[in-house]
Amino acid sequence: MSYVDSRIKRIIITEDEIRSAIKEAGKRITEKYYGKPLLLVSILNGAFVFMSDLCRAIDAPLEISFMCAKSYYNSTSSSGNVNITMDISQDISGYHVIIVEDIVDTGRTLSEVVKILNARNPLSLEVVTLLDKPDRRVVDFDPDEALFTIPDYFVIGYGLDCGEKYRNLPYIAEYNEEA
Repeated sequence: MSYVDSRIKRIIITEDEIRSAIKEAGKRITEKYYGKPLLLVSILNGAFVFMSDLCRAIDAPLEISFMCAKSYYNSTSSSGNVNITMDISQDISGYHVIIVEDIVDTGRTLSEVVKILNARNPLSLEVVTLLDKPDRRVVDFDPDEALFTIPDYFVIGYGLDCGEKYRNLPYIAEYNEEA
């Protein structure tokens, strides 16, 4: 077993399942926002893989931007402190904004990002997340769309990491903390 494999307890969402869900989300977003000024905002670092595939699944003109918000640092649990380390600089008041996130866990990070961006008066604002983990929520926050809802597993792959590793896996796997 390779180094990476020993840390994978099991694959919980396959590459094909991810691809299919993104195709459907792209179709919905295209229908809702076609012909409207659309801005996708990816939360780095984890959402960059999801953002890449989602923006290509949307068949409408759009712009992209990036923010970096951290609460995990090098741990498997949220620190409880949300730090915006990179903000978008453009005026979003003329856009329908979709925040693209990898996972909504405690809800702290997204709740804070939504407050920040709502204060900038976008035409509309919604959150699309690859994964939703509602059992871990500590703030009152729900994404507008979650492609998958998962139990309270610590997961890696498809942009999700543990200590900045495993983002390159093409699937979502439960991390084996005992390995």
